[in-house]
Amino acid sequence: MFAAVLTVLYPLAIWFGQGLVEPRWLAALLLLAALLRLPSLAISRVARWAAAGAVALAMCAVWANALLPLKLYPVLVNAALLAAFGYSLTTPVSMVERFARMREPELPAAAIRYTRCVTQAWCAFFIVNGAIAFGTAVWASDAVWSLYTGVIAYLLMGLLFAGEYLLSVRFKRLHHA
Repeated sequence: MFAAVLTVLYPLAIWFGQGLVEPRWLAALLLLAALLRLPSLAISRVARWAAAGAVALAMCAVWANALLPLKLYPVLVNAALLAAFGYSLTTPVSMVERFARMREPELPAAAIRYTRCVTQAWCAFFIVNGAIAFGTAVWASDAVWSLYTGVIAYLLMGLLFAGEYLLSVRFKRLHHA
């Protein structure tokens, strides 16, 4: 739970810490985020790569005492989620289908096709969100980067999730009636 809170608040912590704390010390937040994810590392190859990427970004920030590697962490998170969701599209059971089966173990064929489309939509979101996070990290002000990665990206993710939920309710009503 603390790992999720730290991940959500990370962009704001970086923004508020800049100018007050050297980037090499802010890198401790990224290392803490990676360490808090250790329990999931045994389960997921993507989680291991993401943790290794977080450690590499933190080490770059420490070595160069630069903020940019720390600002690239949201890009890494989007890339890891894209890898997990995208890889699941190459398997018989997509990521969203796995989530759906937690609530409803027996899914009809139409629902399986629907969950595959939703997984594809999330992949598209992670591509666009990661690209915007990269663009704001490299070319925008620190305030714009923090606003996008710490507020707007989460609002967009929430809107996508809410929209998908409403569509799934409609889908169930149409296909189970």
